[in-house]
This record gives sequence, C-alpha cells and structure tokens, in this order.
Amino acid sequence: MASDQNLHHVSKIGIIGAGISGITAAKQLSGHLPVVFEATDSIGGVWKHCTYTSTKLQTPRCDFEFTDFPWPQRDNSSFPSHIEILEYLHNYASHFDVLKFVKLNSKVVEVKYIGDENESYFDQFEIESREYGRLLRGRPVWEVAVQTNQSPTLQWYAFECLVMCLGKYGDIPKMPNFPPNKGKEIFQGKVLHSLDYSKLDEADAHNLLKGKKVVVIGYKKSAIDLAMEAAQANQGPDGEPCTMVIRTLHWTVPSYWIWGLPFFLFYSTRFSQFLHERPNQSFLRTFLCFLFSPMRKAISKFIESYLVWKLPLVKYGLKPDHPFEEDYASCQMATLPENFFPAADDGRILFKRSSKWWFWSGGIELEDNTKLEADVVVLATGFHGGKKLKALLPQPFRSLIQEDSANLPLYRGTIHPLIPNMAFVGYVESVSNLHTSELRSKWLAQLVDEKFKLPTIDKMMEKTSKEMQVMKNTTRFYKRNCISTFSINHSDHLCEDMGWKSWRKNSWFSEAFAPYTCQDYLSHK
Repeated sequence: MASDQNLHHVSKIGIIGAGISGITAAKQLSGHLPVVFEATDSIGGVWKHCTYTSTKLQTPRCDFEFTDFPWPQRDNSSFPSHIEILEYLHNYASHFDVLKFVKLNSKVVEVKYIGDENESYFDQFEIESREYGRLLRGRPVWEVAVQTNQSPTLQWYAFECLVMCLGKYGDIPKMPNFPPNKGKEIFQGKVLHSLDYSKLDEADAHNLLKGKKVVVIGYKKSAIDLAMEAAQANQGPDGEPCTMVIRTLHWTVPSYWIWGLPFFLFYSTRFSQFLHERPNQSFLRTFLCFLFSPMRKAISKFIESYLVWKLPLVKYGLKPDHPFEEDYASCQMATLPENFFPAADDGRILFKRSSKWWFWSGGIELEDNTKLEADVVVLATGFHGGKKLKALLPQPFRSLIQEDSANLPLYRGTIHPLIPNMAFVGYVESVSNLHTSELRSKWLAQLVDEKFKLPTIDKMMEKTSKEMQVMKNTTRFYKRNCISTFSINHSDHLCEDMGWKSWRKNSWFSEAFAPYTCQDYLSHK
C-alpha cells in the first residue's frame, strides 16, 4: 500500500478515462462523487484527437444521443462531424455538472490491488459457486498512481471500485512486421500511423498531404477517411493520387437507405433481430434460427444488391466475397464520406489489392512485385486495444487480457467475473456505442447501489462464454465484442436486472417493427 504521505485521496469510485464512456459513467455514478482521471487536457477521448475534416459519425444523431439530453435539431438527417460530437459531449457534461469530477492532465501510470490477497480468482474449484461480492466493500481495494502535468511526483489514490473507460482505439497503434531490410528504415519518405495523423492540426495535416504521393494501408473507416483527406488536399492539376493498399475488403454503405427502405428495418427492430442467434437461447429458438437462415441470407443479399448497384464496387474490384451480414455482425461496416467514389473516378484515389507488402527506398512493394512510389505512407492498421489495458492491470489479473485483442468476457458487457471490484464501460460495441455505454452505466450504478445481485462467478463465466461463442458463430471477423445482431436482447437482460420492463414500446406493432433507440430507455417505465 502507498505510504500515507503519498496517499492523496481516498474515495469510493475511481474512473479511468473521460471519453464518452467515462463521462456517462461519471454522470450515472455522480451520487458517489467519483474521481475521473483523464490523461489529456480535455474530455472527449478519440473525438478530441481527430483532425480528419471528412470524419463524421457513422449513425444519424438521433441514434447517438444521451437519453436525457437530446441533440439540438435531432431530426436533422445529416451525420454530425467530430467537432459537433465534441461540443455535444461538453454540453452534456456541463449541463449535468460532471466536469467537477474530472481531473485533466492526470495520467494513471500504475494500478495496485490491495484487496484480500488470500482470495483465489482462478481456481476452478474455488469459483464453483462463489459469489462475486459487493462492488463497494467499505474499504479500499484498488490503489492508483497518477502523474499530473507530467510531474515526476506521483499522487496515489485509493478506491473501493475502479471503472475502466480507457477505450480500445488510440494510444497504442498496431504496427505491421516486416522481413529484414524491408522495414520503414529503408524508406526515404515519411511513415506515420493514423493515430499520429489524427493528432496533427489541420494546417499541418494539409501540408503533409498536399502535392505528395500518398499510400494508405487499410480499408476500414480511418483508412477511407484518410484517402478522402489526401484526395481533397490534392485537387487541381498539380495534385498527386492517393493509393489505398487493401488486404481485406469490407462492405461500405453510402447512406442508411436500401432500395428506398430505412436500414433499421433489417437489423434494428425486435423482429429483425429475432432471426439471429442470441446467447443462452432455448432449443426451440435454435431450431427457429435454423429455419430462418434463408431469410437472413436473403436480407444480406438484398442489401448487397443495392450496394453493388449504387457504388462502383465491381469496377474497382472492391466487392467483398463474404456476406454483408458478417461485416455488420462484427461492427466493421463503414459509411463512406461524401464524394469518395467521385474522387476515385477523377483518379485522385487508386486501389491496389495485396495481402502482403513491404518497403523499398522509394515507396512500398506489393506481393506481386509491383512497386508503388510514395512520399508519405500512412498506416491505418488499427490499435492494440488489449495491450493498453494489459499494461495497466497488475498481476494476476493482467494474465486474463489478450494483448492483441480487446475482447473481454464481460458479464452484461460490464463485469469481468474474475476481476474483483472493477467494471468496464465502453468495451462492448453496437450500432450506437454511446447508447451501449449509457445503458451499461445505468446498470452499473444500480449494481453499485445493490438494487440487484450478480449471479455466482461460474454462472457469469458460463453466460459470457456463450455470448462470445455466438459472436464467433456469426462472423469470420470476430475480433471485438460486437452485439449488433442481438443488441435488443442484450438490453432486455439489463432492463430485467434493474427491474425495468424489457419491452419498451407502446404497442405490439411498434415493439416488433419500430427501431429501438436511446430514447426507449429514458426511464424505468
């Protein structure tokens, strides 16, 4: 335990991270006066460090809002920019007086467990019917070392419960490995990760790309936005094209309308999700899912037919071989920025398929020995979401985290059965991550207040194992906790735990065919 002279503060709840998840967790737990640590100089998480002028939310604003704080002009069908999202989050935090809990420029550098060291969390016989216990024990269980304003002196805090809201994107980039003498050290141009690019100011980002031969590695949302940035910076006769090097294709959508029908009809209603496998389902439901599998495939084909008609996917060799449903089920579907394919038609964005590549002095070389000249190479290769968390947790809990994955076996998307007095918010994804985090924060607040009780550890592990297996069964791209095909069912369980009605609509028709949104969970009705 930290010495008394270094122990700066003792409180019930500590929250690490002040992005969307951290702020909503702080708001729901405000009755316990939480302390929120944010390493940077502002709240907002990934939305704070984003210079992409083309980056916008991937859902309409009415699907990405707090239940008790609607967007101004929430019926505006346009997708808000990162600046609008950051402003919305600041207004929310100010309105509910959450900022008083936040300590900016306060980086958590170490976490220590000071609970009962005699307790065993890994022995199968020990956890057979063991209770998880209360989140607030009446005494500190975790100590946290905090570096403030890069001071060499650490301040120690002690908490009964820690809430991890570190997020999975940002901080630790995933960098590709190369054969000897084929890495970035032999390249004469500039190499940076999308994380580095996102931290540039607008002028520096523009100057980096303007008049340069840019190669972007990847084909997910960040890569697509980066290619669009490069195309915009290179308009005119002196502009240079941007080349996207793509290993794995994914489906992209231009809007949330499919052949004149709203997208929610296919995946965001109770009826549409009834067609999909869900965790802990009965034998009858399993049989019905088997019977309905042709309908699921037909829906996916219906969406694919529209995308192939609407977008020049075949022309540019960008039509994926896998069903659309698999991208949706893995939360990897991306919305296209405006004018993306018109920029490709103008020759400002080029596409190359290659599963392997490496550097040469003048650019990069593909597996078919094609050499691409480049001045700038941007790696949109993702992040080590698990590595960040793994580095912070002490042993023996660190061994529970996979470094190359942010997949955590979280009960109700919030509690790891083998990590005591700790909660995780923001590690489960769906179509609206804000809604996912807010509802789990409400659930967590009631759990903290002992409004309900958790199952035994072995029961929680069994349920989380089945949930993760459903995700694996649904898509070949299982890399994250994505509940998009059974999000309503997931929310039903949270509501039932809290004593709320799980069916939230006013009529049977709406319950079956209307989309579920944040506003359906405004109260405990």
